[in-house]
Amino acid sequence: MLLSAWPLWPVVAVVLKGASIAFIATVLLHGLVMLILSRRAVRPPAGPAPTPRVVLLVPCLNEARVLAASIDRLLCLPHEDLVVVIIDDGSDDETASIVASYAHPQVRLLRRVLPEARQGKGAALNAAVAWLVGSDIVGDRSPADVVIGVVDADGRLEDDVFTEVLPYFGDPMIGGVQTGVRINNRHVSRLARMQDMEFVTFTDVYQRARVSIGSVGLGGNGQFMRLSALQDLGERPWSDSLTEDLDLGLRLTARGWRTVYCPTTAVHQQGVVEFGRLVRQRTRWFHGHLQAWRLLPEIVRDVRGVARWDLVYHVTAPYLLLVASLLTASFVLGLLALGLAAASGAPFLGWWVVIAYLLAVVPALCFSQVYRARERADGLTRLGAMGVAHLYVLYGLMWYLAGWRAVGRIILARTGWAKTARTAETAVTTLPPVAGGTLETAPEPSAADLADVRGASAVSVPVGLGQGRVAGGPRAPFRSADRPGRARSSTSTPDPA
Repeated sequence: MLLSAWPLWPVVAVVLKGASIAFIATVLLHGLVMLILSRRAVRPPAGPAPTPRVVLLVPCLNEARVLAASIDRLLCLPHEDLVVVIIDDGSDDETASIVASYAHPQVRLLRRVLPEARQGKGAALNAAVAWLVGSDIVGDRSPADVVIGVVDADGRLEDDVFTEVLPYFGDPMIGGVQTGVRINNRHVSRLARMQDMEFVTFTDVYQRARVSIGSVGLGGNGQFMRLSALQDLGERPWSDSLTEDLDLGLRLTARGWRTVYCPTTAVHQQGVVEFGRLVRQRTRWFHGHLQAWRLLPEIVRDVRGVARWDLVYHVTAPYLLLVASLLTASFVLGLLALGLAAASGAPFLGWWVVIAYLLAVVPALCFSQVYRARERADGLTRLGAMGVAHLYVLYGLMWYLAGWRAVGRIILARTGWAKTARTAETAVTTLPPVAGGTLETAPEPSAADLADVRGASAVSVPVGLGQGRVAGGPRAPFRSADRPGRARSSTSTPDPA
């Protein structure tokens, strides 16, 4: 009433409506273009595959629950010249003792202690690279012939990861390669299922489209970089941002290095199965994405072509999402007003609801069919994918909450963060790291398994999950006792949460 009495309100209302329509059209058009580009075939690298030394960095802070299984899995990957470096970033659980139990030349432990420790994942990775350069691991090798991989403590790389990833480094201008990301407990939790669809949508639509554009980003898990490219960024290639992986990819692109997405292999990781923990995790990611705004001048100045504008859009995306949350709130309030008016006898504008539904659901329906292509071997039907799409729309509202929580933390200058706690893994609640058909061999989870996945008070560290293959040997079920040089052990630790 008060606004309608303002003489300039009709003009302001037209401007706001026009801006809203332009905003929605821009977001939908960008998504449509990315979807179309993502359907292009990704050309595999040509020429002979290089044989670099591969160093896998595994940053750890209290990862005793999942670390043994991770090391076992990494040691089974078929590559002769492989070193696994565990970065203990000031853990106060049994992380270090688990690593010490491996009397294996391919496993190294880098221990960081307070006050240097616990300064963030980027600081831990920077310290590891500085240590590597002066160690026998790199030695007199050319930095261009050393590939650094980053794998989270819960990460499970597929057996073919090096066969698929390393050929890209035959191009001397390739600075980084990002694999796909899958959630390995997606079959026991709807929340984990939504995260799996989220990662598949981002990688198989946006990352795949960015191969054509030249603006592929790097994630914190399953990323591989040429050591010389990291050194080109200075002594601290990873920033102190909460999303140091995002910053790294942006800076490599701005420096002239190419980053590519490899769609034929993936890293499998745990999904968060408690909503509160998920919101806290995504709040941290959103906060870090907001911090990436400081790289905008470098992107505009140094990136060329369409990649520049896609990265500008990408860096600006958190702000667009905040605007989208206001539009969503205004729609809900308008819907309530229409309902109250209809109760008083006014006509209900049902077409408005239909348009809003189509704008929200149609993109999710398109993305769900991309997701179905990945999950078809596990029995996801076209109709089932459509049902998942509707859940995905509701799941996406979580980002509004995370976004405004991040804004609140920035306003209050709150920068401290607790890492996302892991849950225990079993052969029932964790799918093996293979590309498809995973449910054919996975046992049906029991009620006890599902309760354990949601966090028990004390659990045993699992060892030897999944299947592995020793270089040059046949595929066979892997047990940690089969790996020489490690004393099999079982460790119990309380839930840090």
